[in-house]
Amino acid sequence: MERTVVKGIVLRSVDTKESDKILTVLTAELGKIPVVAKGARSRRSRVTAATQLLAYAEFTLSESHGWQYLAEASTLELFDGVRRDVELLSLGSYFAELTETVAYEESEAGNILSLLLNALYALGTLRRPPELVRAAFELKLMSLIGFEPLLEGCAVCGERDPAQPVLDLQGGVLRCRTCGIGGGCAPLTAGALAAMRHVLYGDPRRLYSFTLEPEDQRRFSQASERYVSAMLEREFKTLGFYKSLRGSLPEEDA
Repeated sequence: MERTVVKGIVLRSVDTKESDKILTVLTAELGKIPVVAKGARSRRSRVTAATQLLAYAEFTLSESHGWQYLAEASTLELFDGVRRDVELLSLGSYFAELTETVAYEESEAGNILSLLLNALYALGTLRRPPELVRAAFELKLMSLIGFEPLLEGCAVCGERDPAQPVLDLQGGVLRCRTCGIGGGCAPLTAGALAAMRHVLYGDPRRLYSFTLEPEDQRRFSQASERYVSAMLEREFKTLGFYKSLRGSLPEEDA
């Protein structure tokens, strides 16, 4: 039986039968793929670690009757710094759920995979602020799947640096508050706008290499979260759990 070897990260792991799992794995070459891991929950299994949520591993797969079955697995990175912290693990789980929502099967996903791996590294190893990583990940992911907001200047008057900038959530454009806004806009600060431009237009290798004042971070976080919700038209339970751990306050409207 022909086998395929791929590297990927586990986005979801569901227990089935007595000792099996069904995994959702994101790979660069094949996109999102379902994988049956027989016996993965057995105490004697050699693939237990590699079949955990957020495990990055090399998977050897064999196909049968239209399903991919896990033959072997070698763990490459478990992101222990994320796993040891319940808040970071909950945020990583949200990243996984969000990624699973936007990724496709049988579609190249190298950029999305790299974004997710780098976000987990930024959280667990670089110890970057979780809210900064969350907002940057959300915004960059929207850009990668074709929902990049246009932030070069006000979509109405062309002003590059509006005194009171807002993000039009439905249109995905920057506006001045004085140019007229509706209820579907997220207010920004100059610092939040600069951060969003850095994420979208800056060096991707330095995606998380910036700092923000608390109010700038708050506006950045709110805008990115609301933009994801507007573009995907859904909510995420894992995000709700993460925010409950942080004791987040309700968001403010413009």
